[in-house]
Amino acid sequence: MFPTKTDKARNELQGGQRTLTQRERALLLMADGRRSLTDFSPLFPNRDEAARAIQTLIEKGYLQGPKAAAEAAPAEPPAQPAPSPIPAIEPIQVATSADTFDGKRSLATTRMFLFDICERMFVRRDPKFALQMRDALREARDREAMLTIAALMLTEIEKTAGAERAESLRERIDRLLPPAEVIH
Repeated sequence: MFPTKTDKARNELQGGQRTLTQRERALLLMADGRRSLTDFSPLFPNRDEAARAIQTLIEKGYLQGPKAAAEAAPAEPPAQPAPSPIPAIEPIQVATSADTFDGKRSLATTRMFLFDICERMFVRRDPKFALQMRDALREARDREAMLTIAALMLTEIEKTAGAERAESLRERIDRLLPPAEVIH
C-alpha cells in the first residue's frame, strides 16, 4: 500500500493545533503515494507497529489508500508542461577519518547538520521531500524527534547514495546529538 495524505492531514501539518505524535506527523510528511510500509518502518521499533500506525491514521481520516486518492482526484488532470530534466548531482564525499568533531553536542548543532544534509542531498533530487524534512526539522524539539527525522533522511540517502554513505552520516549524527538521558 502506498498511502497519501488527506486534507485533514494537510491541516494537521500546517501547524497551530497538533493532535498527533511526532512519529505520526513524520509518517504524514512522508505519505506521498510513492512510499510504502517498508519506507515508513524505520520510524518505528518494528514493521508491525508501522503497519498499525498507518492503519490508525487511515481510520482517523489522515491517510488514504491509492484507490481512494484516485477516486477523489478529478477525472482528467489539467495538462502540465513536461518537467525539465534535472542534471545529475555528484554524490557528496564525506571523509570520516578526517572528520573529528570536538565541539559541544547539542540539538541545535544536530539540527543545523541535518538542515545541511537536506540541502545537499535532497533539494535538487527531491524538492518535495526536502521541504517536508525542513518543516519537520523546524518543529523538532527533542532528541527523539531529531532521531526520527534523521532516520527518514538516512533511509532516503541509503537508497540514492548507498549504505556506506548513510552509515558515515549516521556516525556523524551520533557524535553531534547530546547523549540520551539515563533514568535510574
